[in-house]
Amino acid sequence: MGSGGAKDYAAVVLIRIMYSGMHVMSKVALDQGMNPLVFLFYRHTTAAIVLIPATFILERRKAKPVTLKIAWKMFIHALYGVTACGDLFNLGLNYASATSSSALYNVQPVVTFILAVAFGMESMKLRKFHGNVKAAGILLCTAGVTVLAFYEGPMFRSFNHHHLFQQGGSSTAPAGDTHSKKQWVFGIFLMTLSNILAGLWTVLQGPLIEDTSKLMNTTLQISCASVQAFVVAVAAERDYSKWKLGWNVGLAAIIYSVTELLLNSDEMFPSSYSHPELEILN
Repeated sequence: MGSGGAKDYAAVVLIRIMYSGMHVMSKVALDQGMNPLVFLFYRHTTAAIVLIPATFILERRKAKPVTLKIAWKMFIHALYGVTACGDLFNLGLNYASATSSSALYNVQPVVTFILAVAFGMESMKLRKFHGNVKAAGILLCTAGVTVLAFYEGPMFRSFNHHHLFQQGGSSTAPAGDTHSKKQWVFGIFLMTLSNILAGLWTVLQGPLIEDTSKLMNTTLQISCASVQAFVVAVAAERDYSKWKLGWNVGLAAIIYSVTELLLNSDEMFPSSYSHPELEILN
């Protein structure tokens, strides 16, 4: 294996560890009472606050002009691929577990690849060996994710009885103890829809890059998503006490998720590091 291949595999592992940490922290924040829609608004807004000045500094002299048509495209793609995708995932995470969300997130490259094949952007080539390997990998990945997402085995208790995240002297209850089986399945369904939207969004990003740079594309979409998420959150949560942030795990989860979002974006690193699993699949 060449050094490039080794770096890609290492990047996959590192990124998945970061995503798992984001899912765990987000789940704890939701279990401690944070509204999932408000959480997404804060995440997008914080990312926009960081990206807007960075984009202005880095691209003020070389950026292509943003026409009304381009802005409208960005708004639509942000609506389904960032806002709807994020809201569905957070709502699903509120009903299921961090383990399920991490498992389902790992199938997103498979969903993206299947959609790319459907749109004629990729080919399976089943008559060749590497095509059969791709098909087998897709089936094994889907089977593994299904088991992790739906199977509820015995509860493992930690030998350490001092919980890291506590509120009011009581530990966060597992999702299986606080939600019914129907709610669990509903949460899995919402997160599956989120992954489909994310895969579709990824496939359709190619033409957008021709209109603007990667950094401008991300900044415009995350800014649109911030406004969209605010409208959705205000409509769903009228108790403004739920909007207050304190020095707690909710704030930590927002900062962590924004940091992860920025570190794994195309404009910060080459595409093979942002979505290396797609490069390996090809």
